[in-house]
Amino acid sequence: MKRIYDWDARFQRRNYTAHDLRALKGQRKLTQTTANSTEEAAAARDAGIDLIMGNAHNTAAVRSGAPDMFFTAALALPDFPTEADVLRAAFAAMKDGADSVYTARGPHIVEMLAREEIPVMCHLGLVPRRSTWKGGLRAIGKTAEEALALWQSFRSMEDAGAFSVEAEVICAEVMREITRRSSLITSSLGSGDGADIIYLFQNDICGEAPEAPRHARAFGNIHALTEEISAERRRALAGFRAAVAASAYPAPAETASIPDDELARFRDMLD
Repeated sequence: MKRIYDWDARFQRRNYTAHDLRALKGQRKLTQTTANSTEEAAAARDAGIDLIMGNAHNTAAVRSGAPDMFFTAALALPDFPTEADVLRAAFAAMKDGADSVYTARGPHIVEMLAREEIPVMCHLGLVPRRSTWKGGLRAIGKTAEEALALWQSFRSMEDAGAFSVEAEVICAEVMREITRRSSLITSSLGSGDGADIIYLFQNDICGEAPEAPRHARAFGNIHALTEEISAERRRALAGFRAAVAASAYPAPAETASIPDDELARFRDMLD
């Protein structure tokens, strides 16, 4: 564990620092997942995941569950429209214990944050909320021209001062070539195994939905457990209603009783 001071001047320990992650580029594959609650963060920590990322609003809760994991606080695209909003939110997340900040905004926003020496993760490839410009949800880098344009976007983010990049649904071969040439720490979300980090949302890993995206794999089946819990809840409620209707609940063992002599005295008092 590395010893650091966070942005609120508190002594902390971290499994990785920004310096460590840069030094590990090309040396060892890391894992990353999402965490947006104390429980999700603690689960990722207990499972030995290397890095976590979650909504900036949840930074304090995540830090409570994983006090020593490198955490990237995501500034959700529609929540912070102005540069002042972004900067204020970034400082708040860092004060709450984030180690880096994610933004899907352009190089001008990355540059603004980088000037404050905040480690910034940008987002390239398929950015789902901007998928209308790509003709919908699809892989990026299917042609040489598109792959080259993507590489130029990587260069722009490097020049702006980005530290890492969420590289989403980029053709695997293109991702591998770019990772070799880019100084950015690449985190592959559906972009093959050629990146520095392999990233997958925790809800996809744990199988929380009936179906996962094509690039994801469920390693658990929380959805089935949730469905079972839902069915069990209804069985229990129906059983309670039926027991009351049949005068089977509450039973004598589930109620308190007054001694007979005290009950007789009480009745006399009422009379």
